[in-house]
Amino acid sequence: MSDLCAPTFAELAVRLGFSCDEAGGLIEFRNPAALENWTLPVLEATIVLGSILALVHAIVRLRRHRDPTNLVLWFGATAYLFVIEPPLYFPAAFGIEEHVDTMFAHNVFTVDFLWGRLPLYIVAIYPLMATLAFEIVRMLGVFRRYGVLAGAVCVGFVHHAFYEIFDHIGPQLRWWEWSLDNPINQPFFAAVPLPSVVVFAALWPMSLALCVQFFVGRQVDAGVEFTGLQLVRRTVVIGLLASVGTFVLPLPATVIGVGSDTVRGIVYAAELVVLAVVAVVLLCRRWSELRANASSPRGDRNGFVQCYAVVYLVVMGVLWVTALPFYFGAEDGVTGKGDPIGSLWYTIACFGIAIASVLATVTIPPIAGPSAAVAPAEESAPA
Repeated sequence: MSDLCAPTFAELAVRLGFSCDEAGGLIEFRNPAALENWTLPVLEATIVLGSILALVHAIVRLRRHRDPTNLVLWFGATAYLFVIEPPLYFPAAFGIEEHVDTMFAHNVFTVDFLWGRLPLYIVAIYPLMATLAFEIVRMLGVFRRYGVLAGAVCVGFVHHAFYEIFDHIGPQLRWWEWSLDNPINQPFFAAVPLPSVVVFAALWPMSLALCVQFFVGRQVDAGVEFTGLQLVRRTVVIGLLASVGTFVLPLPATVIGVGSDTVRGIVYAAELVVLAVVAVVLLCRRWSELRANASSPRGDRNGFVQCYAVVYLVVMGVLWVTALPFYFGAEDGVTGKGDPIGSLWYTIACFGIAIASVLATVTIPPIAGPSAAVAPAEESAPA
């Protein structure tokens, strides 16, 4: 597949330790013990297992409670992945090479698709992260109390916290490599492009959550049941519209920041600050309401999400601790091995937010009575 080995991707692949020309076909398997370092199979196992369990949980929830929301969320996130990522891997094949050069390259993992471009764990991380963030917000009843848009903002914020823990350590551990010269990646925040920090960590999950809750979740809360064909159609629409949302939501930074990386970075940061402030206020207020009134409508407690969020945070905590010696030995943002480092203080803040989000779902009182969880949202804000 050398005809699809763009020069930028080939260069990034060499820096990661593999050859673009020798990357396998549609699917390739490798010995996990022969990967770049031990953290790659650990990350891969954690994410893939979590995603599979999230899918199983979604199926069980559909069968037991006739609630397809999690299943639509899982497949909607996967549909979004296959809309967004292939053009980024093969811009020439999609006729956009004059506008979009290679932005990044993933390292090779145990299972890879598309000639070394798409590791299995990347396919898995989209639905897993979306499930964790969406269910934390739903458990707190934000959608029921404040409406679809407010809930989606909170999902974007929670997802951002979980994702940035992973995003800021990936380059140092050679999970992927960013193209430093690509203007789309500018400006950088430590080792991470600020557009990734804002768009892929916060705005795309916000867009996905808004679509899932609008097209499926709120109807399920109101007692509506869907046929299989209706769910398939809505899942496809959700994947497509979430992709459109990922283009629309960053438009202020895209338009205002034309010609200036600094201005674009300021607007990106401002969007993230606004989202964070709104989400923190809503989540704290909702937690306080639930502590004071156990009968306030909210989602059922999701033990899988609570447990696996802890598993994810523990694994990432261990990976970060093992990376700290090289992190603190770095000079000018680069370790002695030549790997860029992320922002430790930002990661610590994200750990704090993620832990607080999980604790919030654990520290609210149980649902008071069988009708509380399914009560119509007389408290709810309009969608």
